[in-house]
Amino acid sequence: MKETLIKNGMLCTMVDNEATFEGDILLRDGKIAEIGKSLSCEAAEIIDAKGLYVMPGLIDAHTHIGVFDFNDSVGVDDANEMTSPNTAAVDVRYGVNPLAREFKVSYEHGITTLLITPGSGNVFCGQAIAAKSYGTNIFDMTIKAPCAVKIALGGNPKGTYGSRSTLPMTRMGVAHVLWDTFEKAKTYMENKESGKEQEYDANLEAIVPALKGDVPCKIHCTQYDMITAIEVANEYNLKFSLEHAWGATDYIDEIVESGCGICYGPIATYRAPGERRKVDIESVKMLDDKGVNVAIITDSPILSEESLYHHVGEAVREGLDYQRAWKMVTINPAKMMGVDERVGSLEKGKDADVILVKGRLGLDTDAKVLYTFVDGKLVYKTS
Repeated sequence: MKETLIKNGMLCTMVDNEATFEGDILLRDGKIAEIGKSLSCEAAEIIDAKGLYVMPGLIDAHTHIGVFDFNDSVGVDDANEMTSPNTAAVDVRYGVNPLAREFKVSYEHGITTLLITPGSGNVFCGQAIAAKSYGTNIFDMTIKAPCAVKIALGGNPKGTYGSRSTLPMTRMGVAHVLWDTFEKAKTYMENKESGKEQEYDANLEAIVPALKGDVPCKIHCTQYDMITAIEVANEYNLKFSLEHAWGATDYIDEIVESGCGICYGPIATYRAPGERRKVDIESVKMLDDKGVNVAIITDSPILSEESLYHHVGEAVREGLDYQRAWKMVTINPAKMMGVDERVGSLEKGKDADVILVKGRLGLDTDAKVLYTFVDGKLVYKTS
């Protein structure tokens, strides 16, 4: 029975209304066994965390790690099955290289849980998963599959099918595919429930859990595409998040009313014509102030995993309280991904994904993760 007792740290539990306090946390058999003050355990390895912040492992709620591989001269894209505008049935796990360097970069920077998604080259991209960042077998690393149906609007599917001069080569076409596919999936679901005979369709079958509310949709969209996403999602009573969401300041009221989540970022992306014209970092605070569940994302490996620190810092620079920013990379994305019963906060019984940090992430420029535990195992210690 492996036990580690972390003593005298500044515990940032991410539990609602619980302030940071100096205390101890006991890790046992991969879980958090106890949290409190003056804990003792004779069999445990002791780590003195005096002066360090003790936090739940960080979470990046939107990555393509292991399916985009930029680590050799050729580069690999196993993220985009662009043979049809609807490939909802493909499972990202079968494209993930668990030995991609970004996994190691993640846990060395305190990021212990990742949402890994296919896409975003077609409209219905496939099945996203939640996985731990440490391991060598993606199926063992996975903690929820699927955790979302990935959808993409805007320039990406336009670019894919525009070059082929086939539907959907415009935003009108993308919206048509979105409406048409959900309507077909609804009919498919109703026929299945009534026992009506029909031909099996794997892609429509994969959308049914989203229509039932069992898994959310992650909808890649920016600027006015967000209105299209909200309109369709509301019509079919979908749980959903808007991914990237650049330009959200133009649609604050609509986002709030829709009840969706926001995975904002990458914050550090460059401003450019089209999709990246309006990178409005200030929207993160504006949405948080109005009660929207906001997560900050890197889109790794498009931007590197360690840039998550910079993203948090940029949001803080725009006026967001740094402890609110911490929630955007811990408990907020955990809730959005449907894995908050296991990760995202320091609570008894949850997975022992714990990091020890020198300084305050997002506020102190020299803040640095010194220890990372995944499932109670020390997987990284700074030299």
